[in-house]
Amino acid sequence: MVDETEIPGNNEKLSNSKADRVLVDVQNLKKYFPVRSGLLQRVSAWVKAVDDVSFHIYEGETFGLVGESGCGKTTVGRTILHLIPPTSGKVYIDGEDIFNLSGGGLKAKRRDMQIIFQDPFSSLDPRLPVGESIAEGLKIHTDKSAQERYDIVVEMLTRVGMRADHARRYPHEFSGGQRQRIGIARALALRPKLIVCDEPVSALDVSIQAQVLNILRELQRDFGLTYLFIAHNLSVVEHFSNRVGVMYLGRLVEIAERDELYADPLHPYTQALMSAIPVPDPTLKRTRIILQGDVPSPLNPPSGCRFHTRCPLAFERCSEEEPVLKDYGDEHYAACWLLETGEVGASKIGPEHLSARTTVSED
Repeated sequence: MVDETEIPGNNEKLSNSKADRVLVDVQNLKKYFPVRSGLLQRVSAWVKAVDDVSFHIYEGETFGLVGESGCGKTTVGRTILHLIPPTSGKVYIDGEDIFNLSGGGLKAKRRDMQIIFQDPFSSLDPRLPVGESIAEGLKIHTDKSAQERYDIVVEMLTRVGMRADHARRYPHEFSGGQRQRIGIARALALRPKLIVCDEPVSALDVSIQAQVLNILRELQRDFGLTYLFIAHNLSVVEHFSNRVGVMYLGRLVEIAERDELYADPLHPYTQALMSAIPVPDPTLKRTRIILQGDVPSPLNPPSGCRFHTRCPLAFERCSEEEPVLKDYGDEHYAACWLLETGEVGASKIGPEHLSARTTVSED
């Protein structure tokens, strides 16, 4: 949990000019991984890591992507950047479908999109000084001289709170927080439009998390960056994102503006996630929704709504038909059959919904 007083709140609404411009448009994205078996290693099944995901990210905003471990968040981020090939779907970045690009066209597009990895140590080459790691993209994508590349490396290190002489040191000589700053400097060197932040603070101490988030917020303001912020810490996402998407077992179940989602989550799964956010006040009582059972395997996801095996509100239709994301006002999208009834509070989990699959308790 992060000290909320130190996190830079992102309370600004996007201006109309920014809101009219979609930088990233993900359409029906799917990524299946083959499972091979037998002597000939033939494909016997498919892991449906990402299954028909669609959303968009406005220019200059931070789109948070949350969900349990294994729900497909990281796969979405890496597939968007074409680090792993998609099974199907389209991703438009600045109006161009990057899946149709190859060779020189894809190489040129990579200047506009970068990633900050979750593990800052494994993402850096232990045999290279960090200055060379930061400058590697400049060598590949630009014709700048060695001195020009060094000047940019020093500038980027300074922007993330490091010193110029740090460029000559190796990754093992830095702490985890410093290595993540170096990762941010490397992602920023080419001045990209989009940065995928793949759980950038989950491996850091609480005090360091706030420092890194402050750096990311300042850089976004100064360089006009757009972030896809992947995380499982809902407190961090609440304070850092403009809009939030919630994933479950390879699919998006809810998308909304940050304040709207945290104030009034529509999907039962989102409600369970929100109830798990720690409250830094031991005297405050609130309802906890504790889901029973395990997340089904993406090898063989359940029919209908994928959450119905753990949902206390599930009824017959939930296991037969898969709901689609629909707008229930102010771009608040959710995929739940109970919302189709139009009844206020139809999808809300309460104490009256106690069952063998769910426990509602007060902490």
